[in-house]
Amino acid sequence: MENFIVSARKYRPATFETVVGQQHITGTLKNAIKNNQLAQAFLFCGPRGVGKTTCARILAKTINCTNLTADMEACGQCDNCQSFQNGHSFNVHELDAASNNSVDDIRSLIEQVRIPPQAGKYKIYIIDEVHMLSQSAFNAFLKTLEEPPSYAIFILATTEKHKILPTILSRCQIFDFNRIQVDDIASHLATIAQRESIAFEPDGLHIIAQKADGGLRDALSMFDQIASYANKNITYKSVIDNLNILDYDYFFKLTSHLTAAEVSQTLLLFDEILNNGFDGNNFINGLATHFRNLLVGKDAATIKLLEVSENIKQKYLDQSRQTELSFLLTALNLANTCDLNYKSSKNQRLQVELALIKMCHIRSVVHLAQQPLSTNNTATDPDQDKKKTDVVAGKESEVRSPESGEKAQKESEVPSPKSEDKAESLKGKGESVKEPEVKPTGASKPVISSATSISINMPKANAASTLIPSLNDLERVASGEDDGKPKTATGEAREPFTYDRLLEVWNKYIQILKAADKINLFTILNNFAPKLVNPTLIEISVESKTQEQFVVQESVELMNFLRNQLQNFAVDITFKQVERKIENRLYGNREKYDYLVNKNPKLDELRRRFNLDINP
Repeated sequence: MENFIVSARKYRPATFETVVGQQHITGTLKNAIKNNQLAQAFLFCGPRGVGKTTCARILAKTINCTNLTADMEACGQCDNCQSFQNGHSFNVHELDAASNNSVDDIRSLIEQVRIPPQAGKYKIYIIDEVHMLSQSAFNAFLKTLEEPPSYAIFILATTEKHKILPTILSRCQIFDFNRIQVDDIASHLATIAQRESIAFEPDGLHIIAQKADGGLRDALSMFDQIASYANKNITYKSVIDNLNILDYDYFFKLTSHLTAAEVSQTLLLFDEILNNGFDGNNFINGLATHFRNLLVGKDAATIKLLEVSENIKQKYLDQSRQTELSFLLTALNLANTCDLNYKSSKNQRLQVELALIKMCHIRSVVHLAQQPLSTNNTATDPDQDKKKTDVVAGKESEVRSPESGEKAQKESEVPSPKSEDKAESLKGKGESVKEPEVKPTGASKPVISSATSISINMPKANAASTLIPSLNDLERVASGEDDGKPKTATGEAREPFTYDRLLEVWNKYIQILKAADKINLFTILNNFAPKLVNPTLIEISVESKTQEQFVVQESVELMNFLRNQLQNFAVDITFKQVERKIENRLYGNREKYDYLVNKNPKLDELRRRFNLDINP
């Protein structure tokens, strides 16, 4: 049986031209060879499987080639190229730093550097996974890396650049390798499939390229695996079955159910996905990616971000036209929240199902949210226009008791002489007169005009005109009660009160705060007694602006309580910042003794006479 060689080794690039997806690296290296400007040390860094070690080997072979082509590529025919390809070159040395990371290994390498090349111009040392070197090995390598012999070139390769010492980085030319694009990987896989006489579908190769996440070696490994699984017939179905990937059709079908608010069909489809062995977290992540693709498909400028085959791309464009932007944004937010809460949830399936149910009702929620806006914008009700006109004209609302309502109804049945004269004059001018509409009122309930509007304003410091009606005020107005007390311009009571009455009400309120467990407000109001600046202005003392802002936030309840208890709705509050004087406390025996001696100096004479000591 012929020995099988995996595609990653069999089709490993041998020239700069065959390197996939790293044109910015290969172009720079070829120009450096052409201009004879090779650095003493190179550092190739990037993710796995993108061609770091491959480019290092190509560079090592090219700079020792004695018959370079016009494109600065190795000829592959000279003795140096042949010895390199056969693995017998004495000028190229590879060191795996993962297994040779001690100081002794680096010292052995330094000893080899001292020997010049026997054939060829340069000796190249390729150190792979250089970040695995120990701290002492890095330090031993510094001097040689900074001042190597003219014939020595070091090529370091690593996947974790952040683990390398800055002193090493400063001595190297750094080349950052990119993840290989999906289209480049798919095109390379198609070329290999044609050489190996493997039938394939472009959609299947695209799925392999996406699953590889920018690594060509991973893509080639999956390619070999699926070629064996599908008996050299790589189809879209065989790829998703072998790699355990959710089919695009599931997401397209699910999005149709979500936009149509078909909750039952959505849950049944999710159940089918779970029964096929897929994980709920992978499903919700795939759904979020699907919504993201629909979102970028809405703009012609972002269509290039769809890293899928042309057939799948057309499906995305068709569904993105049928899906609203508001739905996609909200669904993306719900999917992201579900993903964040999935691992910490005890019922993970319910977590995903709840997110799907919410997505089903996105359209109805958005419609309900927009409905009041459209109603307000297109209001054509004549009664509503009349109310607006009444407000502009400054008409007062009428509040009647049952007796006054019946009296007003009787009076409305008898027209006044003035109104009769006005009506006759209008009829004489040919204008129509509209009779006033009288609605019957029940005798058991008070009649309140529909135009009544009550505004509640927040209290402001030093603003005695700001009034806050309480619930008792509204009940009194609604019932038509009149207690005969002095009223303000708005009809509210203004009963004078004394300072003792204010203290009594104040202490009653802070006790209510204490019982309600509002300790912060209780402490602030209990520190200082209130002051009566004038008959309606109460001064509250606070120790800082923070305390003042805290009291202002709770001032609505305070003002309502004070005004109701004092029966004076012109009461207002103001603030004054003061400092509380705290007496020096005596903690130790020496402090207590000094305090007593200050009051009675003979105490110290008594202590000396009896030879007494003071306990510390």
